[in-house]
Amino acid sequence: MKMKILSYRSGEEINTVHIRQNGKVRNRLAAAVILLALSVGLMVISARQPGFAQWYSVHIYPLAVTTLGRISGWLPFSVSEIGIYILLLAFLATLVRMILARSRTAAARWLSGVLLAVGILAFLYTACCGINYHRCSFSAEEGIVTYDYNADALREICIWLTDEVNERADRVSRDDDGVMELNAPEQSGAVEAMRRLAEEFPSLEGYYPRPKELIVSEILSYQGLTGIYLPFTVEANYNGDMTAYNKPFTACHELSHLRGFMQEQEANFIAFLACISSGRPDFQYSGYLSGWVYCMNALYRADYESWQEVRALLDEEAEPDLSSNNAFWDRYEGMISETSERINDTYLKVNGQSDGVQSYDRMVDLIVAYFGNMNI
Repeated sequence: MKMKILSYRSGEEINTVHIRQNGKVRNRLAAAVILLALSVGLMVISARQPGFAQWYSVHIYPLAVTTLGRISGWLPFSVSEIGIYILLLAFLATLVRMILARSRTAAARWLSGVLLAVGILAFLYTACCGINYHRCSFSAEEGIVTYDYNADALREICIWLTDEVNERADRVSRDDDGVMELNAPEQSGAVEAMRRLAEEFPSLEGYYPRPKELIVSEILSYQGLTGIYLPFTVEANYNGDMTAYNKPFTACHELSHLRGFMQEQEANFIAFLACISSGRPDFQYSGYLSGWVYCMNALYRADYESWQEVRALLDEEAEPDLSSNNAFWDRYEGMISETSERINDTYLKVNGQSDGVQSYDRMVDLIVAYFGNMNI
């Protein structure tokens, strides 16, 4: 008969193990505290010293784009998206294991691990996103100065945009329902559009990784989001389920964040310029129609009669895109989208955009300022 040899640990060995485990816990906690302190310190400095944020965004942040952004860009999927799923699963699995262990040592290990993960994510957010909120805006860097204008001036801009949309409405591919289809992949088109725009605006020069469609885009749909910049791996991500005309505009919007321009209204304006300057008709159509929606919404609030007049001028071929877009977002209206909007509003205000989600209307001011002196 075979005899099992029982292994055992002496009291000295057990104490050594406890010392090592306690040492790991202390090291994790120390690292977490350091990372969190650095994150808070850098955010405070950038908020109080805009010159530091500007210097950092121009000289340091691009290094993250050309390293982290380039590495993550080699993969066809969103690394951050997969990483978030893995972290959530790891959090739940280790939480269950800690509860089953029923020991203070296990609880300390779990808590120190969670705090370290939070510290790492907080530092990555600060280094690759947070500081940039306090840099000089795109419009200021490029000398685009907004000014007061009346409803008549806005009406003229809307008529011009309507003409541009109408001119391209029959130059894009459409499905059996008349909804626009992209002529080629939006990822490469967005990179090319941003590079092309950088020839006119030097502040946009730099490396651009390809934007990526989220694998589970429905997450963004329920939040009412067309795209999201994930700083942890410096990736521009967008909602692949939404109506096609939104995709070029959104992809360029998210890529503008990789140049350090985090303010949403500025990113919208950059996306507008990138799309209408593109050599692709579907990108031009996306840019002009997106700009048309923003400006027409502003005209609706300012002068309803003028809005009715201009609205009637839109080519019928563009109507299916607007209807499809409205139908898509209507499916996700509810408590989740409303909560997400409130969270987004708070997030924007915390990061210096005092108007919150309403700050997106500044795009209209920028369009008027940039094109107001043109003979349109």
